[in-house]
Amino acid sequence: MATIALDQFVAAPPAAVWRALTEPELVRRWWAEGDIAAEVGHEFTLDMPGFGAQPCRVVESVPPERFVYTFTTEWTLAWELRAEGRGTRVLLEHSGFDLDDKRMAAAFERMGPGWRDVVLPRLAETAAAL
Repeated sequence: MATIALDQFVAAPPAAVWRALTEPELVRRWWAEGDIAAEVGHEFTLDMPGFGAQPCRVVESVPPERFVYTFTTEWTLAWELRAEGRGTRVLLEHSGFDLDDKRMAAAFERMGPGWRDVVLPRLAETAAAL
């Protein structure tokens, strides 16, 4: 299984980034509509434009340091927040890509740049505005 591993500096403290990752109205601003919550075992959906509601389940929540949830039935998103100077280093691991599966390999190729160039910068903007 392959993993997309990225990091993004955010000019906001870990508590603000945590809020941006775990509060539905803030997640909607930078990524997708959904009923996310930072409680282990919480099941929710994220409504991905063009793909519909994707099932998710929180598997780890350590405020304001680590937030992990399944995304669809195949992937896991693990967010780690580290205080850095006057901001936060956000580390993302999007795992579970079977590169032998043509569909998954194509998703892997698209999602890396999407996270890096679009989604993580939008997360940074959202958190910095809090």
